[in-house]
Amino acid sequence: MTMPATARPRPTLAGSSLRILELSLGQMLWSRRSIFLGLLTASPVVLAAVIRLVWLTAPASSLRINGASVSGTAIFGMMIWLMYIRFIVPVLGVFYGTALIADEVDDKTVTYLFTRPIPRGAVLFGKYLAYLACTTLLILPSIVVVYFLIVPLNGGSIGASFPALLADLGMVTLGLAGYGALFAAVGAWLKRPLLVGLAFAFGWEPGVLLFPGYLRQLTVAYYVQALVPHAMPDDGAINVLLQALQEMPSVPVSLVSLAAIIGVSLWVAARAVETREYVLEQ
Repeated sequence: MTMPATARPRPTLAGSSLRILELSLGQMLWSRRSIFLGLLTASPVVLAAVIRLVWLTAPASSLRINGASVSGTAIFGMMIWLMYIRFIVPVLGVFYGTALIADEVDDKTVTYLFTRPIPRGAVLFGKYLAYLACTTLLILPSIVVVYFLIVPLNGGSIGASFPALLADLGMVTLGLAGYGALFAAVGAWLKRPLLVGLAFAFGWEPGVLLFPGYLRQLTVAYYVQALVPHAMPDDGAINVLLQALQEMPSVPVSLVSLAAIIGVSLWVAARAVETREYVLEQ
């Protein structure tokens, strides 16, 4: 008498996503894209080392803006805002987020992923988690090194500003999550998502943030910049640079808005992966 074969349980969305995460993380970390973007995240470290060297050579006059002395803490805050939040984080989001599904389509490997006995949406969620792990491994060590190089200059205190560093790391992680989710949706729906992502991050966002009105609420940067914990110096030249930070939403509103952006974008991306027929070009 033969016993009936037991049906193999269908893989869960969470378990399948973790499996795709394991498969994708190594590929992302050792890809040519990661090498290039790793060099990009190293640029603030090089700049911080140059500033530190200049200060050691002539500490009395090296850290001044319009004749006013600027502390290392303030310079670190400006580097976080100008180099990381306004440039590196969007770049990482655009180049990785748009490629989560688009790269599989271009490499003609998307059909192999979809023939596995897992939910299609797990492919998107697993690759998104791999993106978060990969980008945080690239950018957070860079921020920590810049912090220890810059903050002690001109009377800055590492101990006193350490909580602000933790807030910076959390803010950058939220920025990576927001941009990555948004551009993952763009990459899942469009054929040439990279150009759209670059136009949004470096065309639309910088433009609308300079003007009052509701349009700035249709950006990720509007909510991420509101989480900047640093008190910038009251210098005229610096105030010109920081005009885009005026009339920012409160921290709770920013956190809720970023969570909504991430949730809605991932849902839209997953729906595209579940329902769209990807036609591979010959």
